[in-house]
Amino acid sequence: MILMSKVIHRERYVRTDTDEYRPPVWKSYLYQLQQEAPHPRRITYTSEVDKRPKYYGREFHGMISREKADQLLSIAEGSYLIRESQRQPGTYTLALRFGNQTRNFRLYYDGKHFVGEKRFESIHDLVTDGLITLYIETKAAEYIAKMTINPIYEHIGYTTLSREPTNKKHTVAVRDTFDGKESAGDNDTVEKRVHTFRGPHWCEYCANFMWGLIAQGVKCADCGLNVHKQCSKMVPNDCKPDLKHVKKVYSCDLTTLVKAHFTKRPMVVDMCIREIESRGLNSEGLYRVSGFSDLIEDVKMAFDRDGEKADISVNMYEDINIITGALKLYFRDLPIPLITYDAYPKFIESAKSTDHDEQLEILHEALNLLPPAHCETLHYLMAHLKRVTLHEKENLMNSENLGIVFGPTLMRAPELDAMAALNDIRYQRLVVEMLIKNEDILF
Repeated sequence: MILMSKVIHRERYVRTDTDEYRPPVWKSYLYQLQQEAPHPRRITYTSEVDKRPKYYGREFHGMISREKADQLLSIAEGSYLIRESQRQPGTYTLALRFGNQTRNFRLYYDGKHFVGEKRFESIHDLVTDGLITLYIETKAAEYIAKMTINPIYEHIGYTTLSREPTNKKHTVAVRDTFDGKESAGDNDTVEKRVHTFRGPHWCEYCANFMWGLIAQGVKCADCGLNVHKQCSKMVPNDCKPDLKHVKKVYSCDLTTLVKAHFTKRPMVVDMCIREIESRGLNSEGLYRVSGFSDLIEDVKMAFDRDGEKADISVNMYEDINIITGALKLYFRDLPIPLITYDAYPKFIESAKSTDHDEQLEILHEALNLLPPAHCETLHYLMAHLKRVTLHEKENLMNSENLGIVFGPTLMRAPELDAMAALNDIRYQRLVVEMLIKNEDILF
């Protein structure tokens, strides 16, 4: 589990009505409770059991009574075993010790193990997630019920809740519990989808921790908003940011920016690339040569102040390296990188593969993990960089050189482990190089 201090760099900086930037204060109570939850303790049966299903291990005790299971599990909180029902042979029950009593859950298997809507690769993971959920809901039921009362949602640049919902599908689902019971949804047009986050994640509506091992919350496939399932019912279906709250271009969440301005990609990306392609493709060391930092800051301020009306023409900035520097700075300043933290491990996995076909297959999977605005922007950038390589004889920039420049610009490791991040640099370079070379078949 990643310590809370390692999550701070993911927090987006938001603009309040006072025009001052501040990081949201994540509420850590539920995170602390998850750390306190009982750990699984498997009660094994050492003898062979007749007709034991192949997908169960030594935690399977055969056809024993509830009373016998209760006796075996009384040794400690978190103890668990699997038994076959005496009343209904061929059906199986997960017996779990929690709250000084044995709880019994009907257990299913369809390639993965489940008792509710969540599917798990192993019984151990199922029990771990179940203990976390039971513990948090037991200790903080009243707290959970009140989480939607004081949202931070309106302060992160999205529209207020008073807007009329549209029929546009939004990724919303109701909250599930460990025993699989659900409350009914109240919007038939809403698409239900849950998301598994890598490492600790906080709800962007209420700022509370999203607990559990998998399917901790809901991720909007359109705008990338991450919320608890119960909080998602409070979010309007279009969840469109209000432009009056989005007063900067740089350092603004990419999806927030494009939704606020009704564009497919950030205008700074489109405008810089158009300018570079119109007069700079033959420039030696394009993207590798640095421009004057003061002038790059001027371009940044122009975009923040004037948006799409910013003047970045040759009359204002004769040196094309000023424009390339401004574009690179835009990507470096993103609070969530163009290749997002959630997708990062899959992209790195592709670079570590030695088989070309496997690399492309993993890259396809990785691209599917990106929010639409991120994927569209990445495609546009890679197509541009491929055109840069067509002028290699003049600009001396091939895909490998561009990978060196753009790897750490587009990707940031989710962890703060300096050594691990250092080791990833060569894989980041390879990822960008592969994306450029295979742009035509990947997107």
